Amino acid sequence: MKHLYVVDTNILVSAMLTKADDSPPLLIVRGMLNGNLRFLLSTELLAEYRAVLLRPKLMRLHGLDVDEVDALLAEIAANGTHREPDTHPSSPDPNDAHLLALLDCEPRAVLVTGDDRLRLALPPTYHERTITPREAIG
Repeated sequence: MKHLYVVDTNILVSAMLTKADDSPPLLIVRGMLNGNLRFLLSTELLAEYRAVLLRPKLMRLHGLDVDEVDALLAEIAANGTHREPDTHPSSPDPNDAHLLALLDCEPRAVLVTGDDRLRLALPPTYHERTITPREAIG
């Protein structure tokens, strides 16, 4: 894992729900937690992580309470590189524009996502900067 990553929320959710110890999303999140993965964060992305992890259905599935989710996110935040993008480029899904904005903050950053629909819908300038979780753990 040699890049600077922007980790899409679906990676975190997949890691929280998997039963497989060798799951690429789980390995990515472990890298985020132990400081072995270099990744970008913004206040907006952290807020999205929190909002999604606190959805009642997901809370039932992952089994963490609010304090445990906040502790997990505090650990993630402590290990990430923070950027606060000034602008948000247009995105096929306006909810994902903040991900592209983070990519634009660092020319060497790549987006890790398991959302094939997002990957295919991105403007061509982002195609080479978007990888799957399996590619990230390479």
